[in-house]
Amino acid sequence: MLCAKRRVLESVAEGSRVKEHIRLLLVEDHALVREGTREILERDPRLRVVGEAEDGPSALALVDDLRPDIVLVDLDLPILNGIEVIRRIRAKAEPPLALVLSAYDDEDYVMAALSAGATGYLLKTAHADELISAIHAAAGGETVLQGSVGRTLLARAQGPGGHHDVLTERELEVLRLAAQGARTKQIAAQMMVSARTVEGHLTSIFNKLGVSGRTEALMYAAARGWINLPRHGRQARITGRIKAAGRRSIAASSGPFRRWLS
Repeated sequence: MLCAKRRVLESVAEGSRVKEHIRLLLVEDHALVREGTREILERDPRLRVVGEAEDGPSALALVDDLRPDIVLVDLDLPILNGIEVIRRIRAKAEPPLALVLSAYDDEDYVMAALSAGATGYLLKTAHADELISAIHAAAGGETVLQGSVGRTLLARAQGPGGHHDVLTERELEVLRLAAQGARTKQIAAQMMVSARTVEGHLTSIFNKLGVSGRTEALMYAAARGWINLPRHGRQARITGRIKAAGRRSIAASSGPFRRWLS
């Protein structure tokens, strides 16, 4: 299975490279979507896809190796989710820009991505010319927000409360264990507390996040990159619900990505 693929597309010597092209790294776990995106981008001679990655750790390694100008990243990635990938990329000494290309149009995902440091957010319903224009706009220093994603989201994302400071470390630990499929008694055993204490943490989490149950709390936390939801096993059903919510917005789309996602 492909973990990362390097594509040498420029012969300019390192250290003497003139910025004639925008160097792009594609981060997407579906091979067909990667191939389709690359085909679209290669229509513009000013764009160069210098690398591809199908998971979070591979993406971070290629950022260091290839030094792209822009990382085009999906949010639903194996091992390390796209929001955490963006956060780690932007924490680097000389970080590239991060531009999200996602199936999810939920406000929480947009907020989480912008809070992590993304310079823009596009949906996979975007047309080819919209994607290419967005990349050039981002390279020119603009914030790119597609469609109904308004500037108010950016202001809200950059304001206070954009991180998980609302939850205590013990509450976050409860969420992480719950995301792994642990039940209340199992969480209590691993944390060496009583089941009643865990129930108290859960009640506090629900109240703070304004949700009604465990599944909603996990969705809320995953959307903000606080936890990673497993891709296999019992708890993977929760991940499936999140995916379904995003893909419903694509079902009626005539955008160029539909044939790769159907």
